[in-house]
Amino acid sequence: MFKQELLSQQARSSQLLSMSDEAKSAFYELVDPSVAATLGRVELLPRVKDALSIISGRKMLPYNRQELSVLALQLVDEMVGIGPIQPLLDDPEVSDILVNGPETIYIERRGKLEKTDIRFRDSKHVLNVAQRIVNAIGRRVDESNPMVDARLKDGSRVNVIAPPLALHGTCISIRKFPANKLMLSHLVDNDSLSAQMAEFLALATYCRCNILISGGTGSGKTTLLNALSRHISEDERILTIEDAAELSLAQPHWVPLETRNASSEGNGEVTVRDLVKNALRMRPDRIVLGEVRGAEAFDMLQAMNTGHDGSLCTLHANNPQDAIVRLTNMLQMGGERLSDHIIRSQIVSAIDLVVQLERMRDGHRRITAISEVTGIKGEDIVLNPVFRFELIRAEQQNIHGRFNSYSVSPTLIEKAAHFAKEDALLQCMERCE
Repeated sequence: MFKQELLSQQARSSQLLSMSDEAKSAFYELVDPSVAATLGRVELLPRVKDALSIISGRKMLPYNRQELSVLALQLVDEMVGIGPIQPLLDDPEVSDILVNGPETIYIERRGKLEKTDIRFRDSKHVLNVAQRIVNAIGRRVDESNPMVDARLKDGSRVNVIAPPLALHGTCISIRKFPANKLMLSHLVDNDSLSAQMAEFLALATYCRCNILISGGTGSGKTTLLNALSRHISEDERILTIEDAAELSLAQPHWVPLETRNASSEGNGEVTVRDLVKNALRMRPDRIVLGEVRGAEAFDMLQAMNTGHDGSLCTLHANNPQDAIVRLTNMLQMGGERLSDHIIRSQIVSAIDLVVQLERMRDGHRRITAISEVTGIKGEDIVLNPVFRFELIRAEQQNIHGRFNSYSVSPTLIEKAAHFAKEDALLQCMERCE
């Protein structure tokens, strides 16, 4: 009931902006904000409504019962939520919330961007909300530190960029994640991949293939990474390494690690590469790297090549071949002076599969290719397609296509044989033909 009432207030911007400072100051005379912050939203809302009713009668405030209810919701959002965008966070259909200053808020719903009528009071209000978000995890945002990555209690990822870098006011970008973690079967239902592709990826993950997940921003890399992790055996020790923790694994022996920014004095920074190096001393069975961005790629591939098969990682790239090129460039950033031939050999021996994702024009996120890394030909790393999405017809609102299958190499079948899964793999590929 509370959630329905909350969601019904998304069009209340004009009323929120008209709330008087007198009502706020009078409210805080009756309710201690520090005490209110210890209560849940469901417990707090009726108390706020009662307090505002008393204030309204005492101060003769010009608000009717409906407007007082709106003001109560705003105050609850201010004390224990994230201000006027709290209803968007509670809406399960909203996947992204994009605040471009106090008067321009967009959301992504079912893969499509749309503008909302929600507003902040002013630029200072946006900055206050941003500071509350980042302060909750021990970080700060101000003129000297205007770019921050953070997360909310529900695991949603947050990026904040403030003036002077953001010229039109503080920008807040929130990437939400489903409350119920999606499995591969759910992605099949969403037409993100075929049932055969899901079976193949489940087998590849179980058989400890090293998988590189590639795609653009918002293409579903983290969602797929979470789904694949469900096919890791429960008796394995898994370490996840991220800049801002987003992954949520179901396995009992899961150790999440997160980087740390430098302090205001410039000390104490812990990078992804630091964590990868330390993870190798923690007796991991698998290492899952949220995103490969730089020199840590060298340490990750070293781990894959030295007994940590079954590791997973993501990076930003537009197609499988670009993913390999980006990975090559990152290895050259590592400080270790390796020849191009050695770098290519490291990649071929470490990476088994490249999974490419794309957010398409119709809003669907699809796996457009699963490629096997099979060897080196001349100066190029050879990628053989295992599955590929073929476009059949594009309409204004919908994209129609099919998932084609090809074949796997004897090397992959041999790897599956170590886990007594070669027959299952062969049968999966036969059904795909």
